[in-house]
Amino acid sequence: MGELAVFAEPFRRVQREIPVAHSENPQVVMLLPGFATHPVRMRYMARQLEKAGHTVKRWGLGFNFGPTDENFELLSERVQQLRARYGQEVVLIGWSLGGIFAREIAKRHPEAVRKVVTMGSPFSGDPHANNAWRLYHLVTGHSVDAPPVEAYLPEKPPVETVALWSPRDGIVSPRSSCGRRGERDRSISLRCTHLGFAYSEESILMILRELDAC
Repeated sequence: MGELAVFAEPFRRVQREIPVAHSENPQVVMLLPGFATHPVRMRYMARQLEKAGHTVKRWGLGFNFGPTDENFELLSERVQQLRARYGQEVVLIGWSLGGIFAREIAKRHPEAVRKVVTMGSPFSGDPHANNAWRLYHLVTGHSVDAPPVEAYLPEKPPVETVALWSPRDGIVSPRSSCGRRGERDRSISLRCTHLGFAYSEESILMILRELDAC
């Protein structure tokens, strides 16, 4: 029921202004959307990061309908192009399934990635420990524990990896998105819902702190 708060969010934004300070350490950032969502769902977060002076880019694949070899190839090319264009490594911020993409891309191209931040991403434990695995199977045509790409999700990328998780997450098991020691460098508990990772003040301020700490 807590996840239904997302419908009131557009009205709350009218009365809320997030205190965004200008960053003295601007980063090139790519935002990766969650399962069955479009990058526009992360536009509010992108605007707050841009206010701080960061360069924010979409992942370039439209809706996230699950992993394929082609998607990983295109995403790999985009990350490498951003690295070459801006002359610095890219920070990957992935929401839910987008965080799984971010971790795997960082494993394949650590030279192009500065840091990975996941938000409610189910990279640890039982892949069925969430309330969306049946929908995932229906949409993608494959099981959550049998993806069409080679990947070992719990393995930590060879770059700094931070997992944001919430005990109020109504979709992904907090244990799955927090992870175990060795599966990420740090885990940080927030109090938002799963959908709230993309727009809550707490989540955005934490992302800004992680960017400044790069």
